[in-house]
Amino acid sequence: MVISTELCALSEYRIYPGHGKLMIRRDGKPIWLGSSKAYSLQFKEKKAAKLVWTQAWRRLHKKGLSETAAKKRTRRANKVQRAVVGASLEDIKKKAAEKSSVRSAAREAALKEMKERKAANKAKSGGKGNVPKGGAQFQKVPKHMGGRNKRGGTQR
Repeated sequence: MVISTELCALSEYRIYPGHGKLMIRRDGKPIWLGSSKAYSLQFKEKKAAKLVWTQAWRRLHKKGLSETAAKKRTRRANKVQRAVVGASLEDIKKKAAEKSSVRSAAREAALKEMKERKAANKAKSGGKGNVPKGGAQFQKVPKHMGGRNKRGGTQR
């Protein structure tokens, strides 16, 4: 035999036949209230989510979910090494495996070779340095001399 039960509008507890009160709102919606406590709180327009003993509060604060559902397991993403443009995966692994002393020696050799190339380039150009294209030498004028107007750079 199945017993038809209602749910309390405030606490969401089951209301069995012969218990609780049925209140019809102004808009015509029937509201079942299971106890005098729920009835008085409904009249005071209390929010069910703020009352600790109601199902709404328990749902909001994630209470009693441990029995119904276990926590979801998160999968950790596996790291995959990929080749970069200009270097294959084997080259990258080889560089990572070699010792820091070998790497620093290679870096120093590259720097030395770069300096030699610069020195050869300078010797080839004649060692002129930075000369303006016009050929005339410009004299640098300090900024505070001869600004906007004839008086100088001070603003009044």
